[in-house]
Amino acid sequence: MLKTDLLKIAKQKLVIRNYSKRTVASYLSAINHFANWLIIEKVTKVNDESVEKYLYHLKRTKNRSISSMKQSIAALKFIFSDVLNKNIPSSLNIRFRKEEKIPVVLSEAEVTRLLNSVNNLKHKAILMTIYSSGIRLNELLSLKVKDIDFDRNLIFIKMGKGKKDRQSVLSRSLKDILIKYFEKYRPGKYLFEGQKGGKYSASSVQAIMKKAVKISGIKKHATVHTLRHSFATHLLENGTDIRFIQELLGHKRLETTQIYTHISKVLFDRIKSPLDRLDVTID
Repeated sequence: MLKTDLLKIAKQKLVIRNYSKRTVASYLSAINHFANWLIIEKVTKVNDESVEKYLYHLKRTKNRSISSMKQSIAALKFIFSDVLNKNIPSSLNIRFRKEEKIPVVLSEAEVTRLLNSVNNLKHKAILMTIYSSGIRLNELLSLKVKDIDFDRNLIFIKMGKGKKDRQSVLSRSLKDILIKYFEKYRPGKYLFEGQKGGKYSASSVQAIMKKAVKISGIKKHATVHTLRHSFATHLLENGTDIRFIQELLGHKRLETTQIYTHISKVLFDRIKSPLDRLDVTID
């Protein structure tokens, strides 16, 4: 089968199965990359050996992350089972060793400094929306004006990750700044729009965050997603039930949300270092 035909059929099947646009694009990119590799390596027969060689290439040469590897494997499984109607090669049945990475979290004082460093009303509203509701960047960009319920103090996140709708809180402070934002910018369809209308760009939000981190003097490697991590951690530290946090974040599994219990300051404050029990002289 020609590569163009393969991509065309794959796209058609993905759309029919109601995959999100983002997932469709990711799958097609992964399939295209694999097809190009087959051509470059002059592979004439796709089998367990060639698939494993490709996965080794992704990890060793391209240094792909675990999440990226998982996405490529999911795309290849889809090709074999749904497009080619063949058995999935055993080399794609992989269980990765779990990465124990602790997310970067800003303290409440650091978030305050960060937000206060932003003078532009629209830029401040963007960062405040992410931090106060814990939404993902792509969810923020997809927010529409009608998704903000000022009467019930709710934000509706439509078709978030996993194509699931959910709600988050509309804080008092965010409500106040959004009212001012609406008066000045008068957005049309989307809550935050570009200069020519349409969705605001992800790169623009990332640039706003990067500039704010620099101006506020924060030394941590803080990204837009750090605001989401900070939102969850601060809720936990202030006594919010972890299952409610799970719902606000849109996590499918509680285990995903439990990462924040490992970095909660409240828990660490209860621990007394053995050094503090010693009578050490400090000159």
